[in-house]
Amino acid sequence: MNSATFTQKRKFIVKLGKMLHQYGTPAFRLEAHLMEVATHLGLKSSFVMSPTSVTFVIWTDGHEEEYTHVARVEPGDHDLGSLANTDDVVNKMLAGELTIAEADENLDQIQNADSPYTRWQMALAFAVSGGAFAMLMGTSWSDVIWSGIISILVYLFILWSEHSKRVTHMLEPMVAIASAFAACAVSAYLDPQLNIRLVVLSAIIVFIPGLALALGFAELSARHLVSGTARVMDAFMLLFKLYFGAFLGISIGFYVFGQVDFVQPDPLPKWTAWLAVFLLCISLVVIFKTKLKHVPWCITSGFIAYAVSVSAAIYFDYALGTFAGAFAVGIFSNIFNRVENAPASIVTMKGLIVLVPGSKTYIGLNSLIEGQSFVMADHIGQQTFLIFMSLVAGLIFANVTLPPKKSL
Repeated sequence: MNSATFTQKRKFIVKLGKMLHQYGTPAFRLEAHLMEVATHLGLKSSFVMSPTSVTFVIWTDGHEEEYTHVARVEPGDHDLGSLANTDDVVNKMLAGELTIAEADENLDQIQNADSPYTRWQMALAFAVSGGAFAMLMGTSWSDVIWSGIISILVYLFILWSEHSKRVTHMLEPMVAIASAFAACAVSAYLDPQLNIRLVVLSAIIVFIPGLALALGFAELSARHLVSGTARVMDAFMLLFKLYFGAFLGISIGFYVFGQVDFVQPDPLPKWTAWLAVFLLCISLVVIFKTKLKHVPWCITSGFIAYAVSVSAAIYFDYALGTFAGAFAVGIFSNIFNRVENAPASIVTMKGLIVLVPGSKTYIGLNSLIEGQSFVMADHIGQQTFLIFMSLVAGLIFANVTLPPKKSL
């Protein structure tokens, strides 16, 4: 492996780093992983990663050769299937099964590969995610159905953004405006039992940056201050754009269609929460492009997160329940990491999304601005902060209790 030239090695490391960043790997995991790869290749290295920039400094032991690479990049999306495939290639290279040239070619194939899921499957996944979230919030069957239907409208905007840069830059407020306008129309003409604000939140739940906030706080706790701060501020700006879009869309909808009197529907039975967790995890498998062989692990992670957090909340505070859920998910993810020799984040993501209070942040913002909540939620701001801290603490304790086999 060390017979490869310095140029081959540093090109491979730079390509690997950019791909892992593109697939949504947190900065502290990405830097540690690249350091391991560079050390294995007999190189010294230093890396600085943030959501919008990457810096690589690579040199030989005696500084005979040195290379610095700085690039402006777009924030990564979570593509867990490509992340797993990239990790497989690196594992084979480190084991001596592939040369650097062969591994580099495999990375090109992964980067140019088509999505494993069709657009129809992705549209169905968006619909299921919106309906499942509404179900998890304990609302009505009417809200669940309309949340799923309006989520398909959201996906159509995502398809449009793939062909228009202007739509891409305005995607978040546009989907919120369209969802709110559609919900107002449904409430006025079809279903007065519709909880408009909750349906809007459910339809755009894929965009709510709860996971990004959790990852940002995790990076801050790992002392990656630049990346963590940038990720947290980006998440807050995204939240503001979504809320403003929803606020504007509802205002326009009320002006056009009028505001009807809300008819309180019958709430869902409690057992539907378990169905909601299952459906939410299934939809996230498709949205995050997860490999099929990892699906059982991902679904189990979601159930562990919900079951442990709910059970612990019975005896302790809700925030401590979240800590217990995050701890259990962290332990389970590290077991997955050791058994499957794959990145723990593949499983962690599904469990965290069940736990993260991104929706609570949105609800709290609505309470702050409009002075009212559209769901029963006391002390929402305090709860949100405590839950984020509990999530980060739970993952840290889990990594200390059962360290992952690999840094990624």
